[in-house]
Amino acid sequence: MRHLWSFLAGLVVAPVTWVLVTLGQDGSERTVHRWVEIGTYSTPNLIEPAVYLGVAGILLGLLGTLRFSPLGPAVAGLLLVVPYLGLFVAPFSVRDRVPESWKMLGDPLPLRHPLENGTLFLIGVLLLMAVFSGQRWRQRPGGAAAEAELTPADKPVEHNPSLGDWPPAGPTKEGDTAPLTLAYPDTPTEPLPRRSGGESPWSAPPRATTRPPRTPRCRPRSSSTTRG
Repeated sequence: MRHLWSFLAGLVVAPVTWVLVTLGQDGSERTVHRWVEIGTYSTPNLIEPAVYLGVAGILLGLLGTLRFSPLGPAVAGLLLVVPYLGLFVAPFSVRDRVPESWKMLGDPLPLRHPLENGTLFLIGVLLLMAVFSGQRWRQRPGGAAAEAELTPADKPVEHNPSLGDWPPAGPTKEGDTAPLTLAYPDTPTEPLPRRSGGESPWSAPPRATTRPPRTPRCRPRSSSTTRG
């Protein structure tokens, strides 16, 4: 499909360029000759022919540099080169076939002028040289295909966890550290000491609820006691 659009663009750009170059060259030549005759100049008179030549240059640049298809520059280049090459075979017949009495926007349109001075041949050769660029014949690969070519297949996939990722839930092996979590700690199995009276449970160590039984002490015998 891109070759078809490029072919149609070449068919349109070639005659449009011929007309624009004719208007620009004829307007510039007549303006400069007029300046020489009157001995003074007015630069705004060159604006109109400069616009014609500038638009022609933009069209030729887009057709010759954009990587759509080489078919467009080839077609446009041949259409501009063949009339000049015809001057080598039958110059008078070729010249008579080019209209000379046309007018555009009230200005004369001498289409023979760029043919005779070789401007068409120069532009056509430039467009034909653009066809020999190797990059124009290659179709641009898609973004996914280009990325797949740059990334090797055997490269391991790296997982970069973000700050919001939570550790996977599941049993942990012995010796593994417990994963960090923002949850509340588990409820302790041993009950905390209760507060009795006005005493705080953390002001003194907890007291034992039961006391061990006391063993009776043996009193030593007095030395004054006589044996019976």
